[in-house]
Amino acid sequence: MKREVRVEDAVGFVLAHDVTKIVPGEFKGPLFTKGHIIAKEDIQALLSIGKERIFVLELDEGQIHEDDAAETMASFVTHHSLVKTVAHEGKVQVKAAFDGLLQVDVLTLASINTLRQLVVATKRTYSPVREGDLLASLKAIPLVVDADQLAFMKEELAKSTQPLIQVVPYQPMTVGIVTTGSEVFKGRIKDRFGPVLQERLSHFPVTLREQVIVDDHLEDIVSAILRFLAQGVQLVLVTGGMSVDPDDRSPAAIGKVATEVVTYGMPILPGAMTMLAYHNDAVIMGLPGGVIYDAYTAFDVLLPRIVAGTRLTRKDIAQLAHGGLL
Repeated sequence: MKREVRVEDAVGFVLAHDVTKIVPGEFKGPLFTKGHIIAKEDIQALLSIGKERIFVLELDEGQIHEDDAAETMASFVTHHSLVKTVAHEGKVQVKAAFDGLLQVDVLTLASINTLRQLVVATKRTYSPVREGDLLASLKAIPLVVDADQLAFMKEELAKSTQPLIQVVPYQPMTVGIVTTGSEVFKGRIKDRFGPVLQERLSHFPVTLREQVIVDDHLEDIVSAILRFLAQGVQLVLVTGGMSVDPDDRSPAAIGKVATEVVTYGMPILPGAMTMLAYHNDAVIMGLPGGVIYDAYTAFDVLLPRIVAGTRLTRKDIAQLAHGGLL
């Protein structure tokens, strides 16, 4: 409820209205905004504009000021990979403490956002992020929040087995590139995959061991992949030869080496002909020509997850169909 008090008696109370300061010809704007908590140093500023009495907001039992509510929300969303700002106007911002892959508990997030008075907005889960990037905003909608809203949020988070928001750090990886194609192998055209992939990989903590160029022979492609695996390379990229033409042998070569083929073909365009497989823990990807021509493809969608150490399943790939038209 609102109550009128002398300015000198208002310290510690919540301002129930905006207070405007006017300096003719120079300035007109808010001196203090609604929701501001009056401090001792504010008294002289209020008196100087002729405000001897103001209306303050007295909270009933079970009511919480917007900034306190936002701080409480932030206390629920705690993880070593997050940095949080101080609450201001009922909002706390959450930022990345380091580079990595953003992971959001999407179901719990949706449940929290059924509340009338609290909002949590995030970037999309599995987004690659850099240190200092804004990941989420936690906002109290009204000036005064009911305590049961915060209690519900706390209960929903307690039901989950994972943090609501976290950044999974990238893991250093070694990479080998196997480029196929008789036209490149025999020098008829210049390889274009190498420079493109080196640029894409440069955004992650990976080390390119080597790029080898082989002819369009199944045994040559298999041999090149196996040589990288024997060296302990953790990610092998096979470029070219990924179409359905009978002389494109990269998918068969990957299938022969792999202990698990997750998929050949993805609901992501461009990059639908991308292949994902594993040889034990090592990742093998077959990359179609679109990687050269398009700035963002299925390869770019999957790479951050792979470098973050996520082992992808067929179900994971299927779920990328929503939003898969890049």
